[in-house]
Amino acid sequence: MTDWPVGLSTGCFFQMSIFDVLEDIRNGGFSLIEICSFPKHLDYHDTNKVKAAAQKIRELGMQPFSFHAPFADDIDITSLDDRQRDYSVNEILKAAEAAVNIGAMHFVIHPGPEKEEKPPTEEHFQRMKYAAHALNRVVEYCKQHKTMIILENMLPHLLFGSTSDLLWIMGALKEVTNVGICLDTGHANLSGDLYNVMYKMMGHLQMLHAADNRGTHDDHFPPGKGHIDWKKLLWQLNETGFRGGIIMELAGENVTATEGILHDARQARTFLQDITRDIEVTHANA
Repeated sequence: MTDWPVGLSTGCFFQMSIFDVLEDIRNGGFSLIEICSFPKHLDYHDTNKVKAAAQKIRELGMQPFSFHAPFADDIDITSLDDRQRDYSVNEILKAAEAAVNIGAMHFVIHPGPEKEEKPPTEEHFQRMKYAAHALNRVVEYCKQHKTMIILENMLPHLLFGSTSDLLWIMGALKEVTNVGICLDTGHANLSGDLYNVMYKMMGHLQMLHAADNRGTHDDHFPPGKGHIDWKKLLWQLNETGFRGGIIMELAGENVTATEGILHDARQARTFLQDITRDIEVTHANA
């Protein structure tokens, strides 16, 4: 079965308040969403605003499929500095609380920092252990509230940008039954491993961040507008038995182009659904 739901990350409107775009997103044809935690978009520290956003989402009949944890230069759960590491873990836990209050099914986390760093082997291993220790705290919290933790593959030039690091961290977690993986297609395309990596993630893969690029930058183009072979990708995804959801993560630098972004998103969703329909027909006729 390829009845994968296709939704949209509100991150394409990260420079606007979530309260100013939710209705546009729903009216634009998207009820399944991932919530962006950029403070200007939705301040996850403000519990009242988070609960108000949750109420608005319910009123609009939308489904919060996932909530993306914050990532910034000062958030580093792998830091060798105890104070920075404690601060970073607390930030992630506060965002996890927001995900629970929003009612999100999944809490998506970058397992490493947004830093281009290649430390010596011993330090690299220590940082992975710190990441696992921090994530175990988040997993424990989210399990209590029936929210699944989703670890996302990172850009290849960043710390923990390799699939082997991601899988090591997953293996070091205590509650793997409440942990999954999000395959970011743009990140994997830049790593040159897109068409193989899903097999390495098989059994853990819960969702896709669908974005396209031309193989040089993390452009966040709509699927079909870059160099990714989506027909090949989705056929292989079907072979793995994937039963998760697809969230499109599109660029949105122009805050006044709401309708343009939603138009592109609808076209991209139709593009993906046409491919999955072909897969269904082919299998039905086999």
